Amino acid sequence: MTEARPRLIGINHAALEVGDIDAALEFYGGLFGFELRGRVGDRMAFLDAGDQFVALSAAERSPADEDRHVGFVVDSREAFAAAARDRGVTLLPGRGTRFRDPWGNQIEVVQYDEVQFSKTAGVLRGMGLGELGKTPAALEDLREKGLADEEG
Repeated sequence: MTEARPRLIGINHAALEVGDIDAALEFYGGLFGFELRGRVGDRMAFLDAGDQFVALSAAERSPADEDRHVGFVVDSREAFAAAARDRGVTLLPGRGTRFRDPWGNQIEVVQYDEVQFSKTAGVLRGMGLGELGKTPAALEDLREKGLADEEG
């Protein structure tokens, strides 16, 4: 008998282990513009990303590895790279734009218009981002999956 399985439809949030919430808010605040969604004392903080969020958790440190990472989507990878340089954050060699935070978390930064990840027009408007477009390659990927209309 086959059981019905729920369909994976997205990611609500990602949780990152950090050593200190205040230091993490300062570090990430220097690299990204975000609203603080909330905070639970000195143990948790939540970085708003529109209809999603990043949870920062003061926890025992898990060992870093070479492959495990979280992908953040930004409106401008170039602006991110400049902010990283200004703050002395080293970008990792290899494919993509990656860095490690002070707690060993590996973050990959991708630009919204180059990937399939999409937010609704209402969410983009609510975030003050207007209408971010997609590159032709990203639009084609979305169309092949039936996830974009003719206009994009």
